[in-house]
Amino acid sequence: MKKVITDYGTKLSALCCSIFGHHYIVSKKVTLHIKEYKCVHCNKEVTTDVSGNLSNLTPELQDINNTLQDIYQKRHRATQQVA
Repeated sequence: MKKVITDYGTKLSALCCSIFGHHYIVSKKVTLHIKEYKCVHCNKEVTTDVSGNLSNLTPELQDINNTLQDIYQKRHRATQQVA
């Protein structure tokens, strides 16, 4: 059987997600409130937006999350050094 890969994994996995919904796991912790998630079955990536809802992870949002993570880590390290 030929395995067909789509943007979000195999067609069978995509069908499973469309029927039962996605099964997201945390793939990256950006800050305490913002995280990136990835579906176990179809590899779809989403992130939390400003209001806390899940949004598709676009290259623009991924760049914003990376920048936010850098700023958060620098500020968090500076706070730990002072204490």
